[in-house]
Amino acid sequence: MKTAVIASDYHCSFAVPVSASEAYTNICRVADWWTNNFEGNSQQPGDVFTVRFGETFVTFQLTEAITGEKIVWLVTDCNLNWLADKKEWKDTEIIWEITRNNNATQINMLHAGLTPDADCYDSCEKGWNHFLRDSLYRLLTEGNGMPEIKKE
Repeated sequence: MKTAVIASDYHCSFAVPVSASEAYTNICRVADWWTNNFEGNSQQPGDVFTVRFGETFVTFQLTEAITGEKIVWLVTDCNLNWLADKKEWKDTEIIWEITRNNNATQINMLHAGLTPDADCYDSCEKGWNHFLRDSLYRLLTEGNGMPEIKKE
């Protein structure tokens, strides 16, 4: 399923001083930058994985993977427990594009289907900004991300 991309979809871009291949590998290490409450695999097309934050969960299928260039995750199920529409992310896509530019690698992440009119947009935008600009960036540049830690 291809989600229609519109200009107001959430997106984040940043550059890092690592190779495109290294950026790709680290994006796929979801438990190291997003949440360590992670189940499944996130490396190859067809892989399925779930991230959990308490009662909230999102399940993805990796639908496209071109090493060092592009990754696409399709949301196949979710429970955004704080929303009236707990399935608001279902059938949205996370599209990662990785390009080499001079001495840096540009990472562009687009959440196709997450637009400002979505009920969760403000909180999801804050969450994505933290996990991408802070945690993933730190994993790429310092070797250690800041994932959400599973609470027992």
